Amino acid sequence: MATTLKDVAKESGVAVETVSRVLNNRGYISEKTRKKVYDAMEKIGYRPNLVARTLSKGRSDAIAVIVPHITHPYFAKVISEVERVAEEKHYQVFLYNSSGDPDKEQNVLAFCENSLIAGVLLFSHNVKPEQLKKINIPIVTIERFIEGGTSSVLCDNYKGGALAAECLIRSGAKNLLMLGGVWHKKMPADIREDGFLDVCRKVGVTGNVLSSTPEEYHTLEYHESIKKALMEFPKTDGIFCSSDLIAAQALQTARELGKRVPEDLRIVGFDDTELSLLTTPRITTIHQPVSEMAKLGLKMIIDANEGKTVPEKNILDVTLVERETT
Repeated sequence: MATTLKDVAKESGVAVETVSRVLNNRGYISEKTRKKVYDAMEKIGYRPNLVARTLSKGRSDAIAVIVPHITHPYFAKVISEVERVAEEKHYQVFLYNSSGDPDKEQNVLAFCENSLIAGVLLFSHNVKPEQLKKINIPIVTIERFIEGGTSSVLCDNYKGGALAAECLIRSGAKNLLMLGGVWHKKMPADIREDGFLDVCRKVGVTGNVLSSTPEEYHTLEYHESIKKALMEFPKTDGIFCSSDLIAAQALQTARELGKRVPEDLRIVGFDDTELSLLTTPRITTIHQPVSEMAKLGLKMIIDANEGKTVPEKNILDVTLVERETT
């Protein structure tokens, strides 16, 4: 005989309404009460009808996360944090690796809309704003801002670029080079370039910026372009890289060219992923608050589904983490 909500309520010692609120993840429930309900479900073998719950609520307790890479250290860290935060909020996570294909991303978004997904965290810049605005579920873009469109969570990219330049200059560098965003692909992260160059101009040191190619962004291979950059600007004694991944490859390239780090060349990365701790020397980097960004992004989706006002643009602080490459 199938177990019911009444059976769960009787076993856990709470009201049927409380069991329903726990299962539907609705309203405030103490962790103690929530545990009693789940323990009771486990004991008597109750399995909720997820399809019926989804249809009755008009949405599921699941979010979709769309990333362009799963092998990039930044996105690996992001995915881990989103899953951790979602579990705390009793939400499921569906992960989609788009490989930077805009058609695939558009298809995934359409699938999410038709599948009653609670919302989407979008870590990509390929879907056009007008297409995103047509999707009738909450979408929170990470490191992408669309005026009058979806809600967004960004880090303070300008401050990050400024902190990186200040650190390189403070460590003695006078000819700075930034390995920046993707050529002809405008992103909020490009604002790091503004902060970097503003500091260079203010202090009176040389500051150059080189953009990555789309191919490099997709293959995550930057060694050759870093080597060419150092040959084009042979006086470079300080490099700001737009990710820890690029910084690690800059460190390898410097060694190949016989440059000592940090004696001959100082390097600053961005993101503060685990990779920055695995190199020798360890990489000085700009800490991006990934955990806070994941938590805020999920909260915005939940708030939107509950009819609450969600800020359009949210900018979180960054900090410098000094290690051994400066």
